[in-house]
Amino acid sequence: MVSGSGDPVAGARRLARGALAAAAAAVLFLLTGLGHGGLVVLLSGVVGLVCSAAGIWWFLAHRGPLRAFGGLLAVGAPVAVLTLYVVGGLWLTALVALGLWGVALFCARAALRRPVGERESTRPSGERRPRPRRPVLIMNPKSGGGKVARFGLVERAEKLGARVVLLDPSAETDVTALARKAVSEGADLLGVAGGDGTQALVAAVAAEYDLPFLVVSAGTRNHFALDLGLDRTDPASCLEALVDGEELRVDLGSVSGRPFVNTVSFGVYADVVQHPDYRDAKAGTALDLLPDLLQGGEGDRLDAIADDRRLPAQQALLVSNNPYAAPDPFAAAAARRPQLDGGELGVIAIRVDGAAQAAELAVRGTQAAGLNVLTAARVEVTGKSVGVGSGNSGTGSGGSGGSGEAGEDVGSGVDRGLIPVAVDGEALILPTPVVCTLRPGALRVLVPRHRPGVIEPQPPMDWRRITRLAFHHHSPRSGT
Repeated sequence: MVSGSGDPVAGARRLARGALAAAAAAVLFLLTGLGHGGLVVLLSGVVGLVCSAAGIWWFLAHRGPLRAFGGLLAVGAPVAVLTLYVVGGLWLTALVALGLWGVALFCARAALRRPVGERESTRPSGERRPRPRRPVLIMNPKSGGGKVARFGLVERAEKLGARVVLLDPSAETDVTALARKAVSEGADLLGVAGGDGTQALVAAVAAEYDLPFLVVSAGTRNHFALDLGLDRTDPASCLEALVDGEELRVDLGSVSGRPFVNTVSFGVYADVVQHPDYRDAKAGTALDLLPDLLQGGEGDRLDAIADDRRLPAQQALLVSNNPYAAPDPFAAAAARRPQLDGGELGVIAIRVDGAAQAAELAVRGTQAAGLNVLTAARVEVTGKSVGVGSGNSGTGSGGSGGSGEAGEDVGSGVDRGLIPVAVDGEALILPTPVVCTLRPGALRVLVPRHRPGVIEPQPPMDWRRITRLAFHHHSPRSGT
């Protein structure tokens, strides 16, 4: 649509105007006589969303009858809204309004993307390097439910000239020591077939000796491999980098001296993964623990500082090696990092003190008072906030656009002891303060030249930018 115009910016401007027109038509259709019962459709939809969000909170944060009621409300509210539309003869109005809003979102997202002539490849480009002569790959046979054996990774790697070190699942192994030993014996490449936690430990050794690092996606999730553009469905394809590869320079995270390639989690998630039953029954364990954690019985409220921004009494804090795409339910790539060489930590901090704030989060998204989304060069978790209960709802952190200064007195009582931390999904206990930093470009990653690539994330919705683009001569990427 845009490329056919010959002027990508002009095409994007037309899309922005189309988005505004469709959005205005949807609103007018609901608020005027054009849409029968339009106000009922709008108000019932908002009420249904609020009730469903409150029900989810009660289901997660309570036990017994209140949990059962919350579950019923979470499911029943949207069902009741749909029933109202059908029985009241409002389904056509709702369908037309939803269709117009869908057109508005489609045009807006298309307008916010970079013009075709300026768009970068969705696959990060690298530099060609000579084929490694003495590569050493460490493989965990338990990772990913036995992917090493299922995909014949040992045999394939050895045929390509690599030496394979197979971990013993029945014994604790110092992976860092194994990697250092391989370097001392002349390895000119280090690689891992395993989970992200093991990847990070070996990656740190590779970065220390400035050696290329090979990622083989043999773990359960392998978010690092995903964001490198590798094929997680076929770990053997990662080995092609040994004969036809290119090198990327990416950032490496550090949390109190320990490396990480993806995320460091504090608060609720970190508390849950510490539980001995979590690995065998994730959902059941989480549901059993969440009421105490969310209501302040056993869970910690953590004070943090992201650069000079204070984040007091947070329930959950996620620090990532480069920011993830903005939280957005309509973005398929929201759980991915657009780049791994941006030199910044991503920070997502959440504080929800009750059903009302849960509803606000559902309605306002990243603008809610209980959610902060930002970037930082350094994040310091100073310790637990003592004496913070669910009644202190007035101390929210200000949302992604807020100052984060509200409720500074909440963190006046700080327990500087040990706190649970999940580093790339691995459960640890670390002394406070816990400091997260980033080493820009520290890691040389060897990847296959031919790989799926990274899906370009949808840009975050910003109607102010859409309006500026529609009526002023600015690029879609311009923030002015």
